[in-house]
Order: sequence, then structure tokens, then C-alpha cells
Amino acid sequence: MDTMAVTEFLARSTTLTSVGWIGYIIIGAIAGWVAKHLMHVKESLVVTILVGIAGALIGGFILSFFVNTEKGGWWFTLFTAILGSVILLGLLRLVRRPTRIGR
Repeated sequence: MDTMAVTEFLARSTTLTSVGWIGYIIIGAIAGWVAKHLMHVKESLVVTILVGIAGALIGGFILSFFVNTEKGGWWFTLFTAILGSVILLGLLRLVRRPTRIGR
């Protein structure tokens, strides 16, 4: 593998937007709440916040390969976090589906 490609990959994987870690937590909490209402799920507040934070981090990491996320700011990060949270809540819904064995 090319050394430059590895270096660029590692740099992108540690790059946050201009909001920093505290911003990711706050925006992630807001995004989790919005995604919860968009998806019509009944999760606890703690799960909603954690899903929002994880969605913000995962969404930011994935989008960093396509656009320059360093200059995105609050609105870009919020959009990314909501998108990531909706995806994670959808996956959580699939995992938690009750099985109907014996019917």
C-alpha cells in the first residue's frame, strides 16, 4: 500500500469538524433526539443520546472521504449527525425485532 495513501487515511480518520469533541457530544444529543422523532422509535434518553453521538462520529468519518468536513461547522455536523443517527436507529430496529418462532 502506498505510504501517502495510508497517511491520508489516518489523517482523515482523526479529523473532526470545527466543532470539536464537546460540539460532537452536544450536536450528537440533538441529532439523536431529532432522529428518534423522525424514526418514531421509543428509546430511552440515554440510548438516544448515545446513538446521536455515534451517528455524528460515524457520519463525520464517512463523509470526510467525500467532502472537506473541517470547514463544515455546526449545520453540516448536525445534518451529518442526524443522517448517521437515523441509519443507526434503523439498524437498531432491525436487531431488536422480535422473532416469531412457533407461529
